[in-house]
Amino acid sequence: MQLTAERLDRISPSQTIAIASKARALKAAGRDIISLSAGEPDFDTPQFIKDAAIAAIQAGQTKYTDVSGIPALRRAVADKFRQDHGIDYAADEVIVSTGGKQVIFNAMLATLNQGDEVIIPTPCWVSYPDIVALAEGTPVFVPCGQNNGFKLRAEDLEAAITPRTKWFILNNPSNPTGAAYSAEELRPVCEVLLRHPDVWILTDDIYNKLAYDGFRPATVVEVEPRLRERTLTMNGCSKAYAMTGWRIGFAGGPKALIKALDKLQSQSTTNASSIGQAAALAALTGPQDCIDEMVEVYCQRRELVVDMLNDAPGIACHKPEGAFYVFPSVHGCIGKTSAKGARISDDESFVIALLDEEGVAAVHGSAFMYPGHFRISYATDTDSLREACHRIQRFCQGLT
Repeated sequence: MQLTAERLDRISPSQTIAIASKARALKAAGRDIISLSAGEPDFDTPQFIKDAAIAAIQAGQTKYTDVSGIPALRRAVADKFRQDHGIDYAADEVIVSTGGKQVIFNAMLATLNQGDEVIIPTPCWVSYPDIVALAEGTPVFVPCGQNNGFKLRAEDLEAAITPRTKWFILNNPSNPTGAAYSAEELRPVCEVLLRHPDVWILTDDIYNKLAYDGFRPATVVEVEPRLRERTLTMNGCSKAYAMTGWRIGFAGGPKALIKALDKLQSQSTTNASSIGQAAALAALTGPQDCIDEMVEVYCQRRELVVDMLNDAPGIACHKPEGAFYVFPSVHGCIGKTSAKGARISDDESFVIALLDEEGVAAVHGSAFMYPGHFRISYATDTDSLREACHRIQRFCQGLT
């Protein structure tokens, strides 16, 4: 009898985590490795947030909470959505989960039946398709080209919708491209969705505080309030507040959907960490200048990385509006051979040779359902980024 369930055959381990693990192993073995593969801020969690967690421990806030989160945090999340986007959610229309990934997992598992389709613009975060597949849904990919800033065109969304479409997932700003949608750019997408009343929308706004040059990412319900009753607006603390390890994600949505997510969560993880919730409450209600400070540094790094990558032969790098990633094309490198004899047949062989020969860890575009590119995270220190980009230039210069 087979040990593992057949449902596990539908998914694969996260390739971003796999690359990061290989880089750590090489570094432990003594190699000089610069890892640009992890989507994690290099900043420490702000001190006032850590202080709130310590105070919660000392005050004995170490017990179970309501499955959907402590009331004060749910109210703070509702306030955040109101202040950021003008969306009015009541506290019972908010759920707090163990990271944003659990919100997405819960939403798919609680609503999808076998064969239901989920539209996912690509390039996309590596976990979306596998979460959908695990929930017995069918991912439907809609490619978004670099010539359109990696953004979804309304006509392509329209063409992808079928009678089996249950959800449309939008990541704004995007992982892996950093592409972000303004209210004006979201309007035609929302107009398509209005014409299809059976399609639900999950908007993953986890990077919405990380935008540059005055750009302001919008969200679906903000642009089109008539979509409120079938939209799940997801966010969290991990990226904006450098709180990846605290595992706090949250979402606002119609009460019936939030109740379904609560029901599923009650039989899995139950509540998110009570200490993490206390920290998240401080993050959302405390001073926000820590975000501005991080964004300023990320913006400088973005400029550095985009300029240096565009100076590398065979690479073309689009400048993104948000998040902390770039997603350059390597089409000009494919078909060549590296200085140490590695054949560059595709994006995966490019990043493998780059890691082996220059000690730079990045993630191939195929992991994000978009071959011919690779992802670099600039959420690392500036000196390391500069050195990594020098190595990438050297690697590309050595291709023949």
